[in-house]
This record gives sequence, structure tokens and C-alpha cells, in this order.
Amino acid sequence: MDRRTFLRLGSLAALGTAGPLAAGGGSAPPTRPSAAVPPADEVLWLNWNENPYGPSPAAREAALAAIDRAHRYPDAERDRLVEELAARQGLTPDHVVLGCGSTEILQMAVQAAAAPDALLVLADPTFEAVGRYQRPHDYRMERVPLTPGFAHDLGRMRELALRHPGPVVIYVCNPNNPTGTLTPSAELDARIDEAPHRVLFLVDEAYFEYVRAAGYSSAVKWVRGRANVVVTRTFSKIYGMAGLRLGYAFAHPETARRLDAFMARDNANGPAIAAARAALADRELVARSRAANAAARRIVTDCLDELGLAHLPSHTNFLMHRVPGELATYIRRMREHGIRVGRPFPPFTGYNRLSLGRPEQMERFAATLRSFRRHGWV
Repeated sequence: MDRRTFLRLGSLAALGTAGPLAAGGGSAPPTRPSAAVPPADEVLWLNWNENPYGPSPAAREAALAAIDRAHRYPDAERDRLVEELAARQGLTPDHVVLGCGSTEILQMAVQAAAAPDALLVLADPTFEAVGRYQRPHDYRMERVPLTPGFAHDLGRMRELALRHPGPVVIYVCNPNNPTGTLTPSAELDARIDEAPHRVLFLVDEAYFEYVRAAGYSSAVKWVRGRANVVVTRTFSKIYGMAGLRLGYAFAHPETARRLDAFMARDNANGPAIAAARAALADRELVARSRAANAAARRIVTDCLDELGLAHLPSHTNFLMHRVPGELATYIRRMREHGIRVGRPFPPFTGYNRLSLGRPEQMERFAATLRSFRRHGWV
């Protein structure tokens, strides 16, 4: 399944499949494709949560066209992108912050809130970058284990925040990376609503577009009236632009100005901005990407269920599954078979994070995992 096929609706019959590219929203789960398994010597990169399809054709064309203007600073194009992002949320441009990926905005937020008596509270495990960003600054850090249901323990986070007399940053990655699991939106809303303004909620919604669970909602609604909420998003995941490095955040204008003080000037490049605007203009892209991702995930979960290997409920383009035995040995054996899988994420040392590739790639992964079972390795 190539990129152009991926983005062309209505032509699935020629591929022998009826589902991966159909729009989501209540339709039946996509069926497995019948595409051939890739050559065994092709390395499968299933370790960085990247979108295997890359940018859409429209985004690619826009980025290439922008090269002709690469000798000019992209200020006007940047302004248009900011306006479009704000309009999609019913906000004004001064609610929007751009970054070199959403990771830069996470760094900006951690730096902007730094103080000698500041506390950083984050889940364990969660996206590691935020914990690293506090190192040059005067932060005390508290890691809070996930609940038995693999959600953020917002109750424990609340206790730590209320006991601390100084400023607090609570980082919530929802869906969470590396587990792919959700924290109930209603519970997060309740914590935000009751928190004092010295508690900053840094809500990472990098995988927002993949979620289809009932009751899940964005925290963006809070930025209109509260200066202690920052919500980050990215073009790296569902839009397939990880290498172009473009992220964005929504925040109260007062908070956005604070973040801007820690932003590198001209941190978003022209081709990335052009690609992002073209991707946003494709109203069906998210539904197609979500459906293809669901087809790939189903191939993996069917295999895991067949082998009796537990897996966490995933609402992203990756999942965590149980690995019997030494995780390092499993990772090495997959690498020897040309498949890169996720690194260890303590304390979940009995699980491996697997990024979802194209359905035919996941068929190859499933065949490899079944061969591991025949060898008695899993």
C-alpha cells in the first residue's frame, strides 16, 4: 500500500481490502489487507511512533513548492498558519504558540515556569523529554505511578501539588506515551477546575487525532479563561511530518506571551509551514490515517490474543504488549530479524512498545512473533 493508494478513497477493491482507508466514526472495523509481506531484508522501523505513510501528497507538494521561497523568512505564511489553527478552535491567534515540534513547546513551558521552589509532577512512565527539560533548572521532581487502569493518578498528583507551597507544573500526556492509554477527561477537567492558579497543567495531546473513545475531549476549552493550562499538539504523528519538526500549543494569551519569551525566533521553517497548511486543508486526511492505523493495530492485537500475550488498550499509533523473558533479548532478536521495536520503559520492563506501521508491515511483524513462539522465545 503506497502513499498515493493510502490517500485515494474508493479504490480499495483493487487491493483486495474493504476497510483501511474508509472514514472512521461508527463504521465497522477495517478488514485485513491482502498485500504481500515486504522482503525479509527490509528493516521495519516500529520504534519511534512515526506515521509510516509520511506527509500526504498535497503536503509534500506544498513543501517542495516552498523551497522556491526558502531564501525568504516565512513570516506571512507563519501568521496564516497561526490564524488557521486558532480558527479551528474558535480562538484568536494570540492563543497559539508554534514550536520546532511540540517537544520545543514542552521545553518552553518547563523553562518558563522554572523557579527555585518549583515542583514538576509527572506520571511514571510517561514521555521522557519533560523530565529531562527540568535538569538545568531549579525543580524538585515527583514521579507518580500510573493507576491499575494505566491512567494518570490525578488524585495523587493533586495531593502533591496542594502540599507544595510554591509553583507546580503537572504534566499530563493524554493519551499517554508509552502506554497508549487514556486518562478520563472528566477527571482531568475536575482537577483543572479546582486547582489554584500556581499549578500549571501542561497537557500533551500529541496523539489527540487518533482517539475515538467516548467521553474523551481536549483540554483546549480551558485556555479561554485560565492562564494555567497549556495544551500541545503536533504535526509529527497523524500528519506524518516528524522530520519537518512543527508543533503548536493553545494557551491563554498571557501564558502564550510567557512561552514566547523562551522561543527561538523563526523556529518554524517555510516548507514545514506550507506542508502543515496543506495537510489541514485535506478534511479527509485524519479519517483515512485513523482507519489505516486501526487496520494495522487489529492485525497486531489479533496475533497477540492468539498467542496469549497481554496488551494495553491503545488509543494511539502504538501499543504496549507483554514480553515473557528478558526484554533486552526480545529487542535484540527482533533487530536480528530486521525489525526495530521500542526501547525499555521502566518500570514497565515486562512490556514492549510497538509502533504501528502499514498493515502489510504488521503482517510481517505478526509472522515473526509467531515464529518466536515456535522457538519458545515468547
